[in-house]
Amino acid sequence: MKKYIPGETKAQRKARKNAKKASKENAPVAQLDRASGYEPEGRGFESSPVRQDQKNFVLCLKWGTKYSPDYVNKLYRMVQRNLTLDHEFICITENPTNLDPGIKIMDLELKAGIEGWWYKPMIFNPHLGLQGTILFLDLDMIIFGNMDKLFSYKQGEFCIIRDFNRHIIPNYDKFNSSIMRFETGQHSQVYHKYMEDMQGISRRFQGDQDWTRHAIQNDYNYWPDEWIQSYKWEMRGKPRMTSGPRGTRDFESQGEPDILPETFIAVFHGDPNPHYCKDEWVQKNWC
Repeated sequence: MKKYIPGETKAQRKARKNAKKASKENAPVAQLDRASGYEPEGRGFESSPVRQDQKNFVLCLKWGTKYSPDYVNKLYRMVQRNLTLDHEFICITENPTNLDPGIKIMDLELKAGIEGWWYKPMIFNPHLGLQGTILFLDLDMIIFGNMDKLFSYKQGEFCIIRDFNRHIIPNYDKFNSSIMRFETGQHSQVYHKYMEDMQGISRRFQGDQDWTRHAIQNDYNYWPDEWIQSYKWEMRGKPRMTSGPRGTRDFESQGEPDILPETFIAVFHGDPNPHYCKDEWVQKNWC
């Protein structure tokens, strides 16, 4: 029987015709808080077949009301279309209302004074109940091509985005935590040291990715820059924004993104968020 995903176009359905179904095994999932190698951008990266005995997890985080359930559901559908490897898709949240039934839920234990991205260091908890390779994805992105290489690239090593300020600062050596991959227990100091002083760390560092970069001084890799691009800065050339409150602004004029042949993920950091962006390409592909 053919499998259809709501909102999926004929072209998108064709693109995933060879995709495997996500694993149906209902492995137990724990509560979230239960007790370098910088490589210059280039195309000479190495990718190896993914180990068949390794369990793969795709993890996302939804806290509060900044992002609607639609963001999680659309991310889930994009992953199903573009990841052919067996995997489990898990959402960490305190409110699973209206999430797709195919998404597994991990309960988010709320902490006083902790909001938004400051829950992200907790995914490095080695006792999450997930044993294998963990790929973390932020909600505000568009996946529009095969993403298998995010599991096959530099297997067993920690990988993260080189921050998008790279577009103006050559060899920029800071993290963007929108997409991270690690093995269970890898760089657990990000979690352990954070739990020792959550309030202090969240005050001293601008965001979770700054803390993660501080905690991880060695043994990290950047994804090839071409694979994952800033939609606003690298694909649209940093156009002028409309005025208004942050979180509601869009580009002053609609346009088409400049997409490199190697690019398969567009990240929406800051404004605009995908649901506010009126670009035809965004409306067609964020589904």
